[in-house]
Amino acid sequence: MPKLEMITANKFCDNKECPDYGQTDKNNIIGFGHSPNGVQRYRCKTCGVTFTQTKGTIFYGRHTPQKDILEALSMLAERMSIAAVARVKGVKEDTISSWLKEVASHVQEIEEVLLKDYHVQKAQMDSLWTYVGNKGKKGAMKNNQIKVASGVEH
Repeated sequence: MPKLEMITANKFCDNKECPDYGQTDKNNIIGFGHSPNGVQRYRCKTCGVTFTQTKGTIFYGRHTPQKDILEALSMLAERMSIAAVARVKGVKEDTISSWLKEVASHVQEIEEVLLKDYHVQKAQMDSLWTYVGNKGKKGAMKNNQIKVASGVEH
């Protein structure tokens, strides 16, 4: 059985208008400098579209360094509140919540990094994904208890 390999952003053009769209054997992608945050940029020689190495990841379009986002997720896995993580990282609570929502669509990739590089335990990961499942809403359990106790939807 052949070994599967993850294809990275610098191997193909994902511009649907490009004649070389999705083809990995064209050698049409070249390095094209760095973004102001130091993220590698690429350019398709065929269609001229530029993109960064973070396209398709939770880091795409973020102004916060990847390390800070991963540290924040690690803190959440340690059961720190969104408010506490926001204070420690110096960002808004809404920013932390938006990271959580985005992370939900990248579970496997994030889990690999947090387990490997940030020494988060598997039980902590389970707790984090449960939290993400509640979309990081403050008081999610409290709101559910109120609905059940009063029978009134809020």
